[in-house]
Amino acid sequence: MKILVTGAAGFIGFHLTKALLLQGHVVVGLDNMNDYYDVRLKQARLALIESDNQFQFIKADLSDRAMIEQIFEEGQFDAVINLAAQAGVRYSIENPHSYIDSNVTGFLHILEGCRHHKVGHLIYASSSSVYGLDEAMPFQESQSADHPLALYGATKKANEMMAHSYSHLYGLPTTGLRFFTVYGPWGRPDMALFLFTKAIFDGKPINVFNHGKMVRDFTYIDDIVEGIVRLVDKPAVSNDDFNPLSPDSGSSPAPYRLFNIGNSQPVALMDYISALEKAIGREAKKNFLPMQAGDAKATNADTTRLEEWVGFAPSTSVEDGVERFVAWYREFYNV
Repeated sequence: MKILVTGAAGFIGFHLTKALLLQGHVVVGLDNMNDYYDVRLKQARLALIESDNQFQFIKADLSDRAMIEQIFEEGQFDAVINLAAQAGVRYSIENPHSYIDSNVTGFLHILEGCRHHKVGHLIYASSSSVYGLDEAMPFQESQSADHPLALYGATKKANEMMAHSYSHLYGLPTTGLRFFTVYGPWGRPDMALFLFTKAIFDGKPINVFNHGKMVRDFTYIDDIVEGIVRLVDKPAVSNDDFNPLSPDSGSSPAPYRLFNIGNSQPVALMDYISALEKAIGREAKKNFLPMQAGDAKATNADTTRLEEWVGFAPSTSVEDGVERFVAWYREFYNV
């Protein structure tokens, strides 16, 4: 297949592109290479995939309508995987406009490209952040998820609703993936694992919010990629049993599906930190702080639907995943 991957120099996009190339697909990777975090890390990821003759990189921004139209016109893609987005819950509180430009306007340009060029399947990144105030766990795709805690989650919910309208109006198969706290080698420097690791190696304290009383469904990157790869050639189909009197938010009479991708084994934040301390061989100095605005106290994914659809559910333990991240960090940063 010929596949467009947006956010190809990002954490998930890089790993996914590598996997798709190994499978023999032709991949066009798009990224705006913005400086939300260290561009050198993005460049280093890109350097590992640019040498593949089945890969083409295009530097572009999703909000550039003319450029995206041109990319679709020239690309004639079989599938599109949209991972490009302005990431980060806390950053969305300080920089709301960048989230609308990338996550809403940019996503509209992707939908329009898929619609006009008859793309066979659009897969796009949503987030566990859409569950917001919901406390009925484990989170299920059938839940309404209408109370996001910050604009980031709201833009991801908007993506799901926009995708549904295009699936309904134009028959475009769309699959939304609600990622749960993805971590692993080549991860984002603004994420807790990266921040904690750097601080421990630098001999500085780590900031532990809500005094450590948080639980997360930490999901290892290889599990995320495996789930996406299996979904590529299994486009969404209509749910013939859909009941409009009791609607299921994760499916539709249109070719539209939502899937949680999480480890389904929530881990307490303090246990996550303990796994990191063990992998590094040092105890972290901890700076306990109150809860931050926009954060959820707990996440927990029900992945039954994903397993039923593609025969796979994430299972990598936090101990194994954190150990692999630390090994990569030591090598990449020579510490």
